[in-house]
Amino acid sequence: MEEMYYRLHQITCCYKTKYKRLSEHPSISPDIVHADPWQSLKKFTDARIALGRTGTSIPLKETLQFKMDHANARDAVYAILNTDKLTNELAIFKSPIFQLQSKATNRLQHLQRPDLGRQLNETSKQQLLEIQKDLFCDIAIIIADGLSATAVQSHAVPLLQEIIPLLKTDSVILATAEQGRVAIGDEIGFLLHAKLSLVLIGERPGLSSPDSLGAYITYSPQPGLTDESRNCVSNIRPQGLGYKEAADKINYLIQQALQLKISGVLLKDVFGNNTDNILISSL
Repeated sequence: MEEMYYRLHQITCCYKTKYKRLSEHPSISPDIVHADPWQSLKKFTDARIALGRTGTSIPLKETLQFKMDHANARDAVYAILNTDKLTNELAIFKSPIFQLQSKATNRLQHLQRPDLGRQLNETSKQQLLEIQKDLFCDIAIIIADGLSATAVQSHAVPLLQEIIPLLKTDSVILATAEQGRVAIGDEIGFLLHAKLSLVLIGERPGLSSPDSLGAYITYSPQPGLTDESRNCVSNIRPQGLGYKEAADKINYLIQQALQLKISGVLLKDVFGNNTDNILISSL
């Protein structure tokens, strides 16, 4: 299996090099590319707009860039989370840290069997059960690779440096979850007797965002919960929602969830609005 991943990585690197060389070839003249009237809008988005044209075709440079971005997205999906490096970086927060693993034993199984990524394997489960009676915390922060270990490796620690000082509690436990999906935070939070869980996870890579981080807040986590029980803050990265802005929004949701003892669809996100009514009107 590792040999297959290594070969796939070699092929990807080869294509990246070839595309880079082609895109810089002197025969590719910008003069033959017809500008697009939407060109002025490109500064507002990384989306593929205003690509221009060469005759009736997309310019070669844009075609090569598309293939490069696709290769970057594939790399992010198959990247392996360096949990030892991440754990060392998390030590600055001086909170207990657990290294955990889902039932998915490798990256391919993680991608093909999402259900296994939502459950702890027996070793990790026993690790928490053995010390369960001594574990109580207000907030469990779970860092899972999800579909982009690249995002977690790049953005999880800088984001936590903004979030943790905002929390109104020192009762925080950290955990890494290798080959994990969002719902693995429910089981971990439950075993840690946490009032609330915060899952930081790599989101599905896009062609313009292979390193997007997501945050999921769940009050009273427990196995069996579904997506309507969580609040989500998405696209956390320097080119998307910045660390400071994301931390403020996440902290707002955490404090409101702890105060009202709810999360998900019952907790209306009105961050930035001048209102104290955060419950949906039907309540």
